[in-house]
Amino acid sequence: MAYQSLEEALLDLERHHHLVRIKEEVDPFLEMATIHHRVYEVGGPTLLFENVKGSKFRAVSNLFGSLERSRFIFRDTLEYVQRLIAIKNNPMDALKHPFKNIDALFAAVKALPLKNPIQRPVLHEEIKISDLPLIHHWPMDGGAFVTLPQVYTEDPEQPGIMKSNLGMYRIQLSGNDYRLDQEIGLHYQLHRGIGVHQTKANKMGIPLKVSVFVGGPPSHTVSAVMPLPEELSEMTFAGLLGGRRFRYTYKDGFAVSTDADFVITGEVMPGENKPEGPFGDHLGYYSLQHPFPLMKVHKVYARKNAIWPFTVVGRPPQEDTSFGQLIHEMTDTAIPKEIPGVKEVHAVDAAGVHPLLLAIGSERYTPFLPTKQPAELLTIANHILGTGQLSLAKFLFITADPTHQLTTHNEAQFFHYMLERIHLDRDIHFHTNTTMDTLDYSGTGLNTGSKVVFAAYGDPIRTLATEIPTCLKEVSGLTGIRMIMPGVIAISTKKFQDAAETEKEVVVLNGQLLPHLSELHNTPFLIWCDDAAFTGVNLRNFLWVAFTRSNPSHDIHGIGAYYENKHWCSRGPIILDARIKPHHAPSVELDPAMVKKTDRLFSKGGSLEGVLG
Repeated sequence: MAYQSLEEALLDLERHHHLVRIKEEVDPFLEMATIHHRVYEVGGPTLLFENVKGSKFRAVSNLFGSLERSRFIFRDTLEYVQRLIAIKNNPMDALKHPFKNIDALFAAVKALPLKNPIQRPVLHEEIKISDLPLIHHWPMDGGAFVTLPQVYTEDPEQPGIMKSNLGMYRIQLSGNDYRLDQEIGLHYQLHRGIGVHQTKANKMGIPLKVSVFVGGPPSHTVSAVMPLPEELSEMTFAGLLGGRRFRYTYKDGFAVSTDADFVITGEVMPGENKPEGPFGDHLGYYSLQHPFPLMKVHKVYARKNAIWPFTVVGRPPQEDTSFGQLIHEMTDTAIPKEIPGVKEVHAVDAAGVHPLLLAIGSERYTPFLPTKQPAELLTIANHILGTGQLSLAKFLFITADPTHQLTTHNEAQFFHYMLERIHLDRDIHFHTNTTMDTLDYSGTGLNTGSKVVFAAYGDPIRTLATEIPTCLKEVSGLTGIRMIMPGVIAISTKKFQDAAETEKEVVVLNGQLLPHLSELHNTPFLIWCDDAAFTGVNLRNFLWVAFTRSNPSHDIHGIGAYYENKHWCSRGPIILDARIKPHHAPSVELDPAMVKKTDRLFSKGGSLEGVLG
């Protein structure tokens, strides 16, 4: 359906039993987020909070809580989007079959943004930041945040909507040193389009005008997280996905989405920052307090009967997982065209997305040689690590599969295939002193850390162990040991102290395990962690612990490790030190008292009775 507003979409969901209204008064301080978290965990419905303490506005969460619900919302347009992306990837096919694609092409033409000639009122009323539902998501958060913002900026050198950027950048509304109703915090990460606009504005010595749209048709929210090529406007994509042109106007020099539920306008002044955070983020840890751009509020608008959409991020999977699934469904044909030789790339949600990439490429460089080994795969790996947000990857595992039976979306199968083939003295390639995701605190500083590429190809060289080798069981100092999957074992010892102590511990492990290299040949990967039982209980825990708590250059060790012509090699198993380090951010945890407080909604007579099963 071509929804004209967020409320129209919610009424449609309600008619089809995808939405529950919560009539009881709920507190935006932790309680609303706790309710959302509990409902999302059981695959529950969209939640419409009708009585938010301290605000006259309603709020909605879990709108995109499942891929099935997202497909339902965009049921009339999703096929057009997929076909248009396919046309872009294969224009010759479109020319060969013009009538098959004419409706999709017509839909694209209709998607161009539409300037609304109506100037007043811009929206229904002018309000203040303090009138909004100031939702505090996790106990250690620095204040209230907007978690589904559409942050709009224009290129100062080429103003206008077709050269604009729309992104989902975290907005802090209250707390810290922000003056309520006058200042808010704007947090954005590396490789974001808004950074280019701010850089240009700073060089010109002018403030960057920013408009924050909240709500509106669901397609507007999705367009803000969509990884689009630079020549395609997010507003055009919003019109295409929503089946309705993005409507906008200007007020006081600021762009305003006239279909949004709320609009916050303001300016970011050159060189003005304030501490932003902490915030419980999508890796499952808090992003800590750091200086980020300060936005001085100009005006805040609300439409009639406006609804405030929000989500809760934390240890995956969360609602943003469904965003990723929807984006993959729309764009899975695009990456092979953007990066030649790539068949699949999968950013693993359970590992926090950016920390871990799995990829399948091609290996066509040396078909004349009898020995199969990575060659083209290394070229592809460098291309991946130089492409957009893929460049934030910390661990990249890449292989090729001539049988076309392997998929990156079956993580256990993929690791099994890789580990059967990996040569520990040849196939591990480090990138040191480089960039890292802003939200990842496993590195040496903000945005600073390392990367590693595991590139394996050829015939299997081992049969992965399915039982724990005896020599590992006899290692002194172990507090736990657990088989995670064939060839991968979790071990736990005492907690991490410092780098110097770790080196001593590695020397001890080498002394005990070097005599048993033949026995360990089929166990190429050891995960050194704080709790082997927790890490090894399922694939989700392994992926989260191993790849969010380690910095490749500092935390990868090897039994019998050595350098050959500056290339790092290992004679025996790799040891990935995924213990919690003193510089790591704390993990997010629900407040038990708040969980108990929300029980009333799920008990008999409550709005959410029966939702938890």
